[in-house]
Amino acid sequence: MTQNIHLPIESAADLIRQIRLSSAEFVDIRRRLHAWPELAFEEHRTSALVAELLGQWGYEVTTGIGQTGLVGTLKKGNGERALGIRADMDALPIQERTGLQYASQRPGTMHACGHDGHTAILLCAAKFIAMHLEFNGTLHLIFQPAEENEGGALRMVDEGLFERFHCDEIYALHNAPGLPVGKMAISAGAVMASFDRVTVTLTGRSAHGAMPHHGIDSMQCAASIVLGLQSIITREIDALRSAVITVGSIQAGEVYNIVPESAVLKIGVRALDPAVREWLEKRIKAFVHAQAQSYGLECDVEYLHKYPVLVNPPAQTGFAREAARRLLGAEHVQEREPTMGSEDFAYMLQRRPGAYIRLGNGTGKDGGCMVHNPLYDFNDQALPIGAAFWTHLVQSYLQ
Repeated sequence: MTQNIHLPIESAADLIRQIRLSSAEFVDIRRRLHAWPELAFEEHRTSALVAELLGQWGYEVTTGIGQTGLVGTLKKGNGERALGIRADMDALPIQERTGLQYASQRPGTMHACGHDGHTAILLCAAKFIAMHLEFNGTLHLIFQPAEENEGGALRMVDEGLFERFHCDEIYALHNAPGLPVGKMAISAGAVMASFDRVTVTLTGRSAHGAMPHHGIDSMQCAASIVLGLQSIITREIDALRSAVITVGSIQAGEVYNIVPESAVLKIGVRALDPAVREWLEKRIKAFVHAQAQSYGLECDVEYLHKYPVLVNPPAQTGFAREAARRLLGAEHVQEREPTMGSEDFAYMLQRRPGAYIRLGNGTGKDGGCMVHNPLYDFNDQALPIGAAFWTHLVQSYLQ
């Protein structure tokens, strides 16, 4: 079980000041990463840079875990405790529109979620820890590929991450637009939703638009499904148990006057309760098949389980919260309501206890633009705060 180790407030505040003095180097690294973003499982250049830097600072580096993932290991003293910290490295298939001097040089690819910042934060902490921090145990820094929809965390876990690099506990953070720089949010329980992908293929019979009675209209059925799915949320699930069904795409037909033979719907499903997640799958399948049958259509439903609910256990959440309070002051550490967004760090938390933490990225024009937006940019003012937090967490855990 995690122990709370109390350090003087003065030493924690001094830690932020010291790291801020050396953070310019890592702001530059962050911007280099931003200018050259790489998609899931393509983070070759990013991974190579991270491995090179960790090696320079004395970490034992193991590459090729989860294809482009890597782990940097640093052991000091003879302590048996081992701590893991994860940062994600991948970018998104978005065309950047920030106009920044260091904007993406790769068309259609952008660090629109701040993973460049997360990587730079952990690198900044890694150097400071190696050069200045005394501890007693083992630290594993996990640089993960493919967080965005492709499950890089699961890939690393399946390839023996925790068998090869034992971690008693595992932690990660994510920047939070709308939360001021200098503040953190840490909550126990379900903090991020599960995510599943559903592909529905409806097959009917094509016909001339002037004689629709000769066909079986897949488009009409698709429209009925889109509207009807929302009744599952509003009329069949307790309003206090959050769930979301989003029809993100309908692909059917090409011209004005032909009844389309087939229609394909792409649907995202999210829930904060594993039981609700399981029930939604059964209900959506039954509803879609019933709708198709009522219109005389053939129907195929592909239901793909993606990320599980991310759950922060109480003990580790409390440990991280107390570390943040010592670093920033209790008034700057808050709890936040769960979000219906998803995170594959949930896979790691299924294997090891730990916590997922929110780091303030700013408000308004100063870092408040939401992620997955072509105008988003990570706020460099948050970088030394995040690095100081990781350093203090290591110091507290491995004393």
